[in-house]
Amino acid sequence: MTPTSDRALDRTAHLTRDLIRFDTSNYGDGKSNGETEAAHYVEAELQALGLKPQLFDAAPTRTSVVARVEGANPDAPALVVHGHLDVVPAIADDWSVDPFGGEIRDGMIWGRGAVDMKNMDAMILSSLGEILGSGRQPARDLIIAFFADEEAGGVLGSHFMVDEHPEVFEGATEAISEVGGYSIDLQGQRAYLVQTGEKALIWIKLIARGRAGHGSQINSENAITRLAGAVARIGSQEWPVKLTMTTRQLLDRVAGILGQDPKRVSAEELAIATGTASRFISATLRATTNPTMLDAGYKVNVIPDLAEARMDVRVLPGDEVEVMARIRELAGPDVEVVVMHQDIGLETAFDGPLVDQMIASLGRFDPGAEVLPYLLSAGTDNKALSMLGIKGYGFAPLQLPADLDFPALFHGVDERVPLDALVFGTDVLTDLLLRY
Repeated sequence: MTPTSDRALDRTAHLTRDLIRFDTSNYGDGKSNGETEAAHYVEAELQALGLKPQLFDAAPTRTSVVARVEGANPDAPALVVHGHLDVVPAIADDWSVDPFGGEIRDGMIWGRGAVDMKNMDAMILSSLGEILGSGRQPARDLIIAFFADEEAGGVLGSHFMVDEHPEVFEGATEAISEVGGYSIDLQGQRAYLVQTGEKALIWIKLIARGRAGHGSQINSENAITRLAGAVARIGSQEWPVKLTMTTRQLLDRVAGILGQDPKRVSAEELAIATGTASRFISATLRATTNPTMLDAGYKVNVIPDLAEARMDVRVLPGDEVEVMARIRELAGPDVEVVVMHQDIGLETAFDGPLVDQMIASLGRFDPGAEVLPYLLSAGTDNKALSMLGIKGYGFAPLQLPADLDFPALFHGVDERVPLDALVFGTDVLTDLLLRY
């Protein structure tokens, strides 16, 4: 393991490391270390470029940053380029490095946020520095946004901004952000996945009530038993395969690259053939209902009268009502289903001038690579921006080693990103912002 000296680091790596060192862990349910310190760091970087960033606090310590950059063509619609400053928590004992140390070794930068998504935050700042520092302008007005609270659904971040300060996005029609533009290996052919849609998000709570009593007695109204049955039924439900416009287009392209007939190979087989990307792609073939939290009881010999579970439900755009009806049916009459947070699904056609330019910018730095659309199984702040009619894409370009399981690093242990991928991504992003 060979550390890299500070002198050898480029600007994007410096910024990524600095941002990782702000512990902006977001625990959900309003519990967070907050983004304000990181927001002030970003504010100072933007001010150093001659910009006038604005800070917006949705709650104490929950700060988002927005700045506008004047483009060469003021008549063109503005483009929102956005990231988020919060991260999911990290249990330090599980990591081989300090998750908030920003350690650099083996040609990579390690830490919570290296992938999701302080790397892209740094690429945005570095690209702006490259453009403005050389006396140039982006092709059109840019609205640069760094949101709080994305990891808890954006209630105190992007949704707050859209609801309370929509004026800052005036004139914008499109947006780019995370979880797209990264490379995958298709049997030796490099391809980049541009995110053109994302599943709907529904976080639910299951509440089972019963009769309290002594742990030694027979109890046919045990709340935990009722809850456990509902969790098992919903969590193990085999949801049917359903291909959206985006997924069908992706799998047809994958089949062509691999020399397969999509009519003879199943969607699941083609998804698996995408290698590490199948973690995301396989989950976009159907709804998913994953139990994530349990809460019940306070003593081993006391049967509680209440038991609760949390589930992360992700459904294909437009299937929300159907899936929720089936969840309530599976839960049964003794378990209440409460929707705690819900956000829309998105799907955008893989065409148009912005898509063409993303393809061209990737091709300029990696000639011969394929560029494919895909539907994200998770969600981004593009959900909130869509409420203003802004069409969002995932485009945080990274050229990755074929053996790096990149999707596994999202919310995973030992999160890390290659230093040369950051250089590539900054170059591609800069090219895009100068040309589109």
